Amino acid sequence: MSTITPRWEWRTFGEDLSAPGARLAALAAPDQSRNPPPVQLSDEVYFLSSANDANVKVRDDLMDIKALEQTDGDALEQWRPVLKAGFPLPVATLGQVFAALGLPVPTLARDVYSLNELTREVIAPEPRLHVLAVHKERARYLVDGCITELTRVTAGGRQVQTLAVESEDAAAVLALVRRLGFAGVPNQSYPRGLTALGAGASRPGVDRLRVAVIDLGTNSVKFYIGERDTAGRWQRVQDGAQATRLGDGLRETGMIAPAAWDRTIATVCAMAAQARAAGVAQIIAVGTMGLRTAKNSEAFIAAVQAQCGVAIEVIEGAQEARLAYLAVQTGVGLPDGAVTVFDTGGGSTQVTVGRAGIVLERFSLDLGAVRVTEQFGLGVPVGREALDKALAGIALELARLDSVTPPDALVGLGGAVTNLASVSLGMTDYDPDRIQGAILTRAEIERQIALYAGLDGGGRGAIPGMQPGRADIILAGALIVLTLLDKLRQERLTVSDRGLRHGVLIDRFPA
Repeated sequence: MSTITPRWEWRTFGEDLSAPGARLAALAAPDQSRNPPPVQLSDEVYFLSSANDANVKVRDDLMDIKALEQTDGDALEQWRPVLKAGFPLPVATLGQVFAALGLPVPTLARDVYSLNELTREVIAPEPRLHVLAVHKERARYLVDGCITELTRVTAGGRQVQTLAVESEDAAAVLALVRRLGFAGVPNQSYPRGLTALGAGASRPGVDRLRVAVIDLGTNSVKFYIGERDTAGRWQRVQDGAQATRLGDGLRETGMIAPAAWDRTIATVCAMAAQARAAGVAQIIAVGTMGLRTAKNSEAFIAAVQAQCGVAIEVIEGAQEARLAYLAVQTGVGLPDGAVTVFDTGGGSTQVTVGRAGIVLERFSLDLGAVRVTEQFGLGVPVGREALDKALAGIALELARLDSVTPPDALVGLGGAVTNLASVSLGMTDYDPDRIQGAILTRAEIERQIALYAGLDGGGRGAIPGMQPGRADIILAGALIVLTLLDKLRQERLTVSDRGLRHGVLIDRFPA
């Protein structure tokens, strides 16, 4: 009997991996480059366990099990084939199946089981197991001594691609992964990837959907995982943000700078890995002003796709405004009268005018805290003259609001607004539930402007409630908010922690 040598494996999933797939084909052995391998089709059934990440599937009428031997310091996984058995399966073999799945063997009524009997009578009643039918279209290559494959996977009503590298030599796997441009991209096994892919599929007694949204702004990347409950309400699973300054220097050069490029891609990859580990059914990524204006945004989007397996959709300003309004409408709620909602971030400001929940007008302006900070030098202590000059410039850009009828209520969202509220509340740990519905008065905003104007970035950063990465741009953000109050003739605004990322979920997945 031949000895089976386990292989080291690395794998990633993504909506579109055609670009790295093309690189894979170009690097293939000469005979494969001249004569591409035929696409192999297969229909398989995976048994996914909540107890572990076991690789247990049925292919070609064989029960096929691979065991995870070990994971090395580079997160490569070594898998060993341990079983291939034909149906019907005897009880003794089922003991091996359930041992691999990390679950006790249930009471069995038969001596042997066909696949249908096993699925219907043994697997389906077990709440910790999920049966997922998977269709694969695989293209395999030999590259640098490694077995590689690019596969289109259809399961749970969704379709994605997965790219894998395997070899008995861990160093060879790691070298090829880096050569393909996936350095730093987390390794995701088939069971984990399929669990995420099938998370939105129907299961007995379960009707929940878990989705992640990544919002790439000019100053920060926001990350939200929501789960829709059986009543159709979205519940927060994870919510956070990381200031990556994608728009650093964008106004002067029109390009995403190399350092900002690297910071942001590393952050998106980390967020995507967290989302997949949380078992999301889908990752939606949207880009706003920074990616709308950067001359090299297409190259950046392609790099994110290749390195993180995440496709970014760049949305227009009017769409951004509509989604923010939708988030507010379902979050803090809107009164029946006239309501204006604004969302001001690092690169742009969106304004939406509505009445009784109906949008009457919406527009987007290239006015954000990062640009205003750079334009008027507000990252350092400044005097009254500099503040007045900045306010005059902001007022000119917001001139469109001069003819707007004052609303009955004003709601603000975005990084500047939530940070002003956080400082107002003196929050040492950011609590979105306390921010949601908080009130900011004109007097409080003016107090904070006077405070920030006399401090440098270090002094501002030491203020309780100041969010990481916002100290040098908070003064500009506060000036924009104050000018919006002036233009709309308001003395206060209601703060919404819900923003674009929440609006995307509500819009894409209506109850």
